[in-house]
Amino acid sequence: LIGATAHYVTADLDEGPIIEQDTARITHAQSPDDYVSIGRDVESQVLARAIHAHIHHRTFINGNRTVVFPASPGSYASERMG
Repeated sequence: LIGATAHYVTADLDEGPIIEQDTARITHAQSPDDYVSIGRDVESQVLARAIHAHIHHRTFINGNRTVVFPASPGSYASERMG
């Protein structure tokens, strides 16, 4: 698996409340260049979803946790697939 996480920035590196995460499956048959390409795609998608949630005021920080509300009821499946 290759994954990416988008989170709010804090004084500690990679310790802020998480906004969005995702992964992509990889195989041993793929090349290092494939891994880089897949990783960049996952990172781009995660960052876009995190920014979208933030600018549309769908995130709520509670301590070191983030609650992210869907754009509409039942929309998480379509957001993650699309």
